[in-house]
Amino acid sequence: MSDDAQLKRLRWRCRRGMRELDQLMLRYLDRQWAQDSDAQRGVFLQLLDCEDDKLWRWFMGYDTPDDVQIATLVQRIRQLPP
Repeated sequence: MSDDAQLKRLRWRCRRGMRELDQLMLRYLDRQWAQDSDAQRGVFLQLLDCEDDKLWRWFMGYDTPDDVQIATLVQRIRQLPP
């Protein structure tokens, strides 16, 4: 799969139905994906598989993921400038 096709597929997966979540996920994809390692990209793919209600609670700071790598990524995404 070409990089463009992969990015389009990921962009579609970032659409969560909540504008705030969409913006956070797309912000990571646009600003960090290209320079992140394969391992970090794998964590993002795991994050995309999580349920929206969990994502919302994590990104709003109401809860913390049990997985340390996911928790670290959530924090990195939260710290990205708008």
